[in-house]
Amino acid sequence: MHHQKMKFPSRNPSCFPSSSTVIILLLLIMVNTSDQLAASMNQQLQRNNTASSSLVPAVFVFGDSIVDPGNNNHIKTIVKCNFPPYGRDFKGGQPTGRFSNGFVPSDLLAQGFGVKEIVPAYLDPNLQPQDLITGVSFASGACGYDPLTSKIASVISMTEQLDLFKQSLTKIKATVGGEQTANILSKSIFIVCSGSDDIANTYFSTPFRRLHYDINSYTDLMSNAASSFLQELYGVGARRIAVLSAPPIGCVPSQRTISGGILRDCSEPANQAAQLFNYKFSSVIGSLSQKFPDSKIVFVDVYTPLLSLIQNPTEYGFEVATKGCCGTGNIEVSILCTQLSDSKTCKNDTKYIFWDSYHPTEAAYKVIVTGVLNKYKNCFF
Repeated sequence: MHHQKMKFPSRNPSCFPSSSTVIILLLLIMVNTSDQLAASMNQQLQRNNTASSSLVPAVFVFGDSIVDPGNNNHIKTIVKCNFPPYGRDFKGGQPTGRFSNGFVPSDLLAQGFGVKEIVPAYLDPNLQPQDLITGVSFASGACGYDPLTSKIASVISMTEQLDLFKQSLTKIKATVGGEQTANILSKSIFIVCSGSDDIANTYFSTPFRRLHYDINSYTDLMSNAASSFLQELYGVGARRIAVLSAPPIGCVPSQRTISGGILRDCSEPANQAAQLFNYKFSSVIGSLSQKFPDSKIVFVDVYTPLLSLIQNPTEYGFEVATKGCCGTGNIEVSILCTQLSDSKTCKNDTKYIFWDSYHPTEAAYKVIVTGVLNKYKNCFF
């Protein structure tokens, strides 16, 4: 059956650049004949960028395996990746529990906001007080907005992640005091990244929800649960919240293998579900922004840039878009992607968009996060 690709109008356009940014750009155009003046303006732009970065004291992260830096190492679940070849391009080639070959988006976003190089796992027993003050990740691979998703995988639910965050605030207050903690809360960037496991795993791979929900009512469930989470996060004190959209989940290698037929095409039902959820969720975030006018809750579209990478790999310097680097690249992920896969694992993962059958490479993440920062960074200031 041919599935018509659904298109939805955007309800949440990217924020406009500040007037000062527009003025600087106009000045740059006017003086482009003078190398000296252009260099001076570039230096000013860099100073402005550094100044805005210094306004972010910490980055706190909630969500799934896209932003889990190793929390799943410390819980009883089979959803782990703290073994080679994972992490082979991370510092020292260490498998930290990040579901990639190197940095994950939360690390790259923390770098982009000038906070620190990596966002550590909250459950890491070696965590230091300074790590807490500048931000940690509570994310757990295979969790979702739907509470059933984390139960199926025996991982940390979004509600439990919020409880861990509240626990961390007690530790932060004990370290820096109540006033400084309030300052950290109000100025930090909170990253929320979830939803793909709800669609790929809970809805399409198990019968539990499909018995009672069609995709329209299930994306309602997801959107309502996500809204509740964001409101609770605001209630704890978060004000600058970056909410990542669901990706084109039907185009990841595992979904192509499972649902893409002989040609391993993208699974249109999964992509349509992601688009429908994104449409509803962006609308919810628009309503929350009006409800909480002192907040900056920003819906960050990662669906479009990742799909662009997959559809036009060579334009971004990639060669392989339909298979992961690990093993055959068709199905291996987590405990299926091990050193036993090494003989088939690619040697140059910078040419691959996907590291395993579900998660992008550091190289792909860098392209996406660079675009995200260019588009949305000013929305938080």
